[in-house]
Amino acid sequence: MKQYAYATRLNSFKVNAQHYWAGLNRNVNALDLVARAATVKGLNEVDFNYPDHVDGLVEAEIPNKLAELGIRLNGYAMRYYTDPGFKLGAFTNPDKSVRRAAIDLTKRGLDSLASVGGNLMTLWMGQDGFDYAFQIDYARAWDDTISAIREVADHNREIDISIEYKPNEPRSFSLMPDVATTLLAIRDIDRPNLGVTLDFAHILYADEMPAYAAMLVHRHSRLLGIHLNDGYGKRDDGLMVGSVHPLQTIELLYVLDKIGYTGAIYFDTFPDTTGLDPVSECSVNIQTVDAMRRIVDRLNGNDLLASAILAQDAVTSQKIVQSAMYGL
Repeated sequence: MKQYAYATRLNSFKVNAQHYWAGLNRNVNALDLVARAATVKGLNEVDFNYPDHVDGLVEAEIPNKLAELGIRLNGYAMRYYTDPGFKLGAFTNPDKSVRRAAIDLTKRGLDSLASVGGNLMTLWMGQDGFDYAFQIDYARAWDDTISAIREVADHNREIDISIEYKPNEPRSFSLMPDVATTLLAIRDIDRPNLGVTLDFAHILYADEMPAYAAMLVHRHSRLLGIHLNDGYGKRDDGLMVGSVHPLQTIELLYVLDKIGYTGAIYFDTFPDTTGLDPVSECSVNIQTVDAMRRIVDRLNGNDLLASAILAQDAVTSQKIVQSAMYGL
């Protein structure tokens, strides 16, 4: 069975922090969260949010502590909520000085990432969008964003820049709300170290099919990250993997095999929303994907399934997949 590297969202492990770190005489930091995450059997990697997860740490300590815990760094993810001015946009902000601050913050994030040995920076630009008709100059906002990401990509060509799209939230409309718009932006930016991170819940409420989105990214760009979770397609629910859309998750894993995806599976789930135990929750996510991988292994090389898909014979394909899932 193919083995993925499994990564996770560090903020999930803040659940019940006062009890878990009852004897700690300082604020809980990101390395404390990594240590808690490292207790999850099968977890290999973590992502750090920049700048908040790095603030207060000596960057030189990060690789040593991760090695001590047996955890690798998957990459950094930029966060633009540290400056209230970014609420009106980071790369799309009408104030040139604020746009410059966002670009420079991202460059500092790349420098920090390089210093700890990482090579993947994920951009989720939730602040870059609009809320009202007649609020923004769409062409100007697009050009400003293309120019900003191009400058960021050129800052260190050894680091991959991955765009994680989302339909909305916190803005009513995101500038890059779906896979097609994101691929158009990547075409305009035209840099070799660009790619896309697909978030399962974002895909669902963009009204897209996850496996189809993965195929499009593979064909027109580079698939640099997979965030697995689940939801009801109305918002970014961050539910446990396979809890609502198991069939679509299995199809995504099936297509990831077809296109040769070798990156990590990152669990972007929110046990902290309702106080679920994050270690148990992450463990179940890993067990679920491992079980789904075994199903995919039974589907790979199945000539009847391949023929049914070519013929668009949904009855036959569903029979084969349901048999692999449930032993019918």
